[in-house]
Amino acid sequence: MAARPVGKHRRSPRMETSKTVGIVVVAALVGSAATLMLVNRFAPRGGVAQVHIVDAKGDLRVPDNYRTFYQSLGSWAIAAESGRGAREMHEVYASPGAIDAYRAAGHFPDGTVLVKEVFATSTMGMTTGTVSHPTMLKGWFIMVRDSKNTRRGNALWGDGWGWSWFDADKPSKTTSTNYKTDCQGCHVPARASDWIYTIGYPILNR
Repeated sequence: MAARPVGKHRRSPRMETSKTVGIVVVAALVGSAATLMLVNRFAPRGGVAQVHIVDAKGDLRVPDNYRTFYQSLGSWAIAAESGRGAREMHEVYASPGAIDAYRAAGHFPDGTVLVKEVFATSTMGMTTGTVSHPTMLKGWFIMVRDSKNTRRGNALWGDGWGWSWFDADKPSKTTSTNYKTDCQGCHVPARASDWIYTIGYPILNR
C-alpha cells in the first residue's frame, strides 16, 4: 500500500462548507460593524445626554460633567458698555458628535445639546495689552435640538429647540417660563441659521 504523504490531508466537503460559512459570517459581521460605525460616526450622542437633562415634562437641567464629555464649540466676548475690555465671556459646548454631524450635514441633528456658560469678567493691563478673563460664573443657557417640534404645548420648546436659562446656584431649576419672551429675542438675527450664531464657531466650517 502506498504511503500517505506526510502533512497532507484531504478536506471533507463538510469541512469546506464550514469554512465557507465561517467566512460569510465574519464578512457579515465586519460589514455590519462598518455600517454601524458609519451610522454612529455622525450620530448625535447628545441624544444620550438628553436623557439626563430632559425630564418627562420636558423641563431641562444643566448636564453633569459637560466640561469633560462635551466638545468646546467656541467663545464670545461681550464688549464693556464703557471703557475697554469685556463685561462678559461666553464659553459654548456641544454634546459629543454634534460638531461632526454639523460638518457633515450643515445643521445640528435632533438630540444635540448646546451649553453656554456666562461669566462675569475682570479686565487688567498685561504684557500683551488690555486683557479680560472670566471670573465668576453667572449661569448657563441650554438649548436642545428638536427640529420636529415634538413638545408642542410646552412653553420652553418651539422653533426647533428646547430653551432654558439657569442661574449659577440652580443648575436643575430654570428661571425661564416662556422661550419666546425669555430666550428667543437674543437669537432673532440668527434665525436663518436655525437660531444659532454659527458664524462665531469656526470649528463648524466644512
